[in-house]
Amino acid sequence: MLGWFQRLLPQSTDFFVMFERHWAACVVAAEALEQLIDGKGDRAALIKTIADREHDADDIIRDVLMEVRQTFLTPFDRNAIVGLIGAMDDTIDEIHACASAIELYDFNVFDPEMKQMAAEIVGAVKLVDEALPLLRKITRSGNRLHELTGQIVAMEGAVDVIHETGLKANFIRAKEGGDTVSFIVAREIFKHLEKISDAFEDVANSLDGIAVDHA
Repeated sequence: MLGWFQRLLPQSTDFFVMFERHWAACVVAAEALEQLIDGKGDRAALIKTIADREHDADDIIRDVLMEVRQTFLTPFDRNAIVGLIGAMDDTIDEIHACASAIELYDFNVFDPEMKQMAAEIVGAVKLVDEALPLLRKITRSGNRLHELTGQIVAMEGAVDVIHETGLKANFIRAKEGGDTVSFIVAREIFKHLEKISDAFEDVANSLDGIAVDHA
C-alpha cells in the first residue's frame, strides 16, 4: 500500500544539479570576461561565449522556476530556492551586460583596476562553485559553507575599493585633459563590473541564509 501511494507522489527534482549546471555557465562566462578585459584570446569569440552561456543559464532558471512550482518535495524552502537561483542568474546577466557594453562601445583600453576587478570576480565565482555542492550535505557542511560565503563577501568589499580607486583615477585623467567620451564609457564599464560583484555577494548571502536555516 505504501509503495503504491509513493508512486502517486510527484518525484523530487534534483535542484542541486540545476544549480551546479547554471553556475558552471557562470564560471565560463566570468573567465571569458576576464580574458576579454586582459586582452587575451579572440575578442568576438569571447563575447559570443559569454552570450551563449547566459542563454544556457536562462534555460536553466526557467526549468528551476517551473520545477519549484510542480515538485512536491524540495530540498529546502521554495522561497530560498527561488532567491538563490535568482541571485545566480543576476550574476551571469551582469557579466553579459558588461561584455555587451564592451562590444557596443568598442572599448579596448582597460584600466589596471578593471583587470583587478575582473580577477576578483573570477575568484569569487570559483568560491561559489566550491560552495554549491555543499548544499547536498548542508547539515554537515554548514560551517564550511559559512567560511566560503564570508570569503566571497570580503571579495565584494575588495572589488568596491578597487572600483572607487579606478573611478577616481579615471576622473583625474579626464580632468587633466583626457577624452570626455572615454571617461564616460570607462565609468560605464566600471559600473557593470561593480554590479557583478553586488550580484555574487547576493549569491553568498542566499547560501549563508540556507546554511543558517539548516544548521
